[in-house]
Amino acid sequence: MPEHRYDQYCALARTLDVAGDRWTLLIVRELVPGPRRFTDLLDGLPGISRKLLTERLRDLERDDIITRRKLPPPAARQVYELADDGRDLASAIRPLIGWGLRRLGERNVGESFHPRWSAVAMAATANHTASADINETYQYVVGDSAFYFRVEDGSVDVHDGWAREPAVVVTTDEKTWAEIASGKLKGTAATAAGRVSISGDRQAEKRLRRTFSRKQLPGPGRAAGARGKQG
Repeated sequence: MPEHRYDQYCALARTLDVAGDRWTLLIVRELVPGPRRFTDLLDGLPGISRKLLTERLRDLERDDIITRRKLPPPAARQVYELADDGRDLASAIRPLIGWGLRRLGERNVGESFHPRWSAVAMAATANHTASADINETYQYVVGDSAFYFRVEDGSVDVHDGWAREPAVVVTTDEKTWAEIASGKLKGTAATAAGRVSISGDRQAEKRLRRTFSRKQLPGPGRAAGARGKQG
């Protein structure tokens, strides 16, 4: 058993022994939609060094949070993916994502943004009551990024790539997507302005909007309002 950082017989301390290091939870975030190569993780984690990423991946593999897998030819590449405990950890951080979403505010100058990040947040904060008894797939194409949401009886998961026969396809650019993610621009307004294109079943589109509505989220605290005025 690896040496614990806090040396406290406490459930929270035990969690932080594994997940408390800088970048660890963001690595988990990167792997939620699917396996990633080392170079993909570097791209999705602006600011991390190759050395530190290597160390974090080694530690997470040691703690059975992630696993390594070699893709078959012709790819023949090594990818990292969440192990069972890693998927459980990803589920455990969903409330943290919701808490952070309320504090997100407007995007500051110099802040990096990847469409996948807000996709993970959408899945984490989806309205599970609204998505009950729904079994559909929603495809999103944001600039060069493609991902889809699979909704099954209240469960909402995000996956990289292209879905088979999605009920709805949403297409937009990265700038518009970032503005929608921040709450600065409503999806309905972006669609009306032609900045978002939606195709597919109209009733499924209504179910999509209910599933990913922010109305069920608690209102932001004072810190969120203060942060939104920065930059």
